[in-house]
Formats: sequence, C-alpha cells, structure tokens
Amino acid sequence: MSQSEPEETYLTVAEVAETLKLNQQTVRNWIDQGTLPALRVGRRVRIKRSDFERILEQSYNANRVAPSRQAGPSADDFWGGEPVGVAEPGPAPGRGAARGSGPGAEGGG
Repeated sequence: MSQSEPEETYLTVAEVAETLKLNQQTVRNWIDQGTLPALRVGRRVRIKRSDFERILEQSYNANRVAPSRQAGPSADDFWGGEPVGVAEPGPAPGRGAARGSGPGAEGGG
C-alpha cells in the first residue's frame, strides 16, 4: 500500500447493525446470502467500510431511480385506457334480507 492511499477500515457486524438500527442476525443473513461482502478471519467477521458505504449508496439510488416504474403492467396497459362500463348498483340499504335477521337467525329472541 502506498503512503498516499488511506488505510482501509473495517466494521464489525455489531457496528453495521447499530448504524442501520437492525438486529445483528439480519446483517449476518445478508453476509450469508452474499448481499453484503465480508471478510472472515477465523470466527470473526469484518465488513470493509468502503463496501458498506457502496451498498448503502446503491440501495439509496435504487430506491430513487424511476419511482413511477412499477413491477408489473398497470390497469391502463390491460384495458388500453378505455372505459369499459359502469358497475351495477347493489341493493339499496335497508332493503332485502339483512344479515342475521329473520327466521332461523341465531339469537333472535
């Protein structure tokens, strides 16, 4: 490493979890899944600060890019944006058999 390059610093699982206000097991799960790169030294795990900051930046940018873009087709895609009709009105309140009333209803006194 040359004198002009700053020395890389490392974070513990506890430090990453505390920074993000998460459970340490969540951070360990990310490491096991390969989502968060980490260095294993014996039984100890260390995360490069630069990797951690890069993952945060990517995640932050991914949430900001094209927020209007949805995962699947919209209703306009399906219907072509043309109205298809009017829903039929339901029975007016107070008309017809109400739920829980009439002969055979439980608790009807």
